[in-house]
Amino acid sequence: MSDGVCKRLRNCLGQADGQPDEPSGSELYVVAGLGNPGAAYEKTRHNVGFEVIDRLAEMLGASSERKKFGSLVREAQAEGRKLLLVKPQTFMNRSGQAVATVLGFYRLGLERLLVVTDDAALEPGQIRLRAKGSSGGHKGLADIIEKVNSEAFARLRVGIGSCPGAVMADYVLSRPSAGEQALLEQAVKLAAEAVLCWVRDGIDAAMNRYNSRDRSGSPNGPDPKTNEQKKPDEMKNP
Repeated sequence: MSDGVCKRLRNCLGQADGQPDEPSGSELYVVAGLGNPGAAYEKTRHNVGFEVIDRLAEMLGASSERKKFGSLVREAQAEGRKLLLVKPQTFMNRSGQAVATVLGFYRLGLERLLVVTDDAALEPGQIRLRAKGSSGGHKGLADIIEKVNSEAFARLRVGIGSCPGAVMADYVLSRPSAGEQALLEQAVKLAAEAVLCWVRDGIDAAMNRYNSRDRSGSPNGPDPKTNEQKKPDEMKNP
């Protein structure tokens, strides 16, 4: 069966079920924010990826959330392109299957994927983009790398800081203090802007523009090359 016939069948089935047409894969960019599902995990440090997705959905007037691909997904338009905003509901450590399913369904290459996640090696309020790389000890990223069989996808890391002496799993699954929350809210806003820059101008331009910003969002931070140093093992995410 040809791709065109398959697409028409999917559209007809979607219309019969009262669902919107699926966006064309050739026009689609996927932004996957990582986190854990359920009220118990809302607003925890580990769920900052979900918060960036929610911020983007609000900014862009995205479609209503629906369950698909083992995720909650919303569609939006940005910079003349179509975005699929994805929040995997498989828990952080199993994020890879949901992301791989989206890419497979739309037959997308990894250059159309941006993963947003928390990072304990960055101070609260900081963000960093990379075009590719290892998981840095983050189990959500590690599972995506395993499922797509590649490290060659862009990722946007949002700093949550760390607490010396604390058990990392307990720290990331707890909620930030009021002071930290204010910094994280700034970072979520900045991260959403960085996502739109990636869509419009590509990962290199987004890295150049946003990796050099300090926690206030001002372009006065350290050199971007300095920001790409590897994380110390003791600050790995669970």
